[in-house]
Amino acid sequence: MRLRVSLFTLLIALHIAGCVQHHGAAASATAPTLAGDTQHPGTSQNWVDTKLYFGLGPADHPEQGINETEWRAFLDREVTPRFPSGLSVLDVYGQWQGKDQKQVERLRSKMLIILYADSTENRAKIDAIRAAWKMKTGDQSVLRVTEPADVSF
Repeated sequence: MRLRVSLFTLLIALHIAGCVQHHGAAASATAPTLAGDTQHPGTSQNWVDTKLYFGLGPADHPEQGINETEWRAFLDREVTPRFPSGLSVLDVYGQWQGKDQKQVERLRSKMLIILYADSTENRAKIDAIRAAWKMKTGDQSVLRVTEPADVSF
């Protein structure tokens, strides 16, 4: 009887060890899939979160200004080639009172969020996107908010 209990205990212990080992292997198998990918680091240093705000046109007149097709063409042409590893876009409502304007404009807007390694090259890419939008639309500004970011993928 004592032998059976010992064998049973041993089998249970081996089974539990196998589960733990299997679980650990599954967790580590998913973790290294991005190992060595500088665009999607496991941990980061010197990364930033930049939000850009683009006015598309009057909120009360969606037929005026930039439509969704034009916006996506802008993303495809100006943004994605500069930051192909990922970005987010949110539809937002905004208000703006430009230089020498008496009235506040209520605007359909887009907020573009890009996380990237902070470098002179990447900041220049952000500035190029802003300049391209101002050239396309004649807007005075594209609001930029950049903050340090603790990033991990």
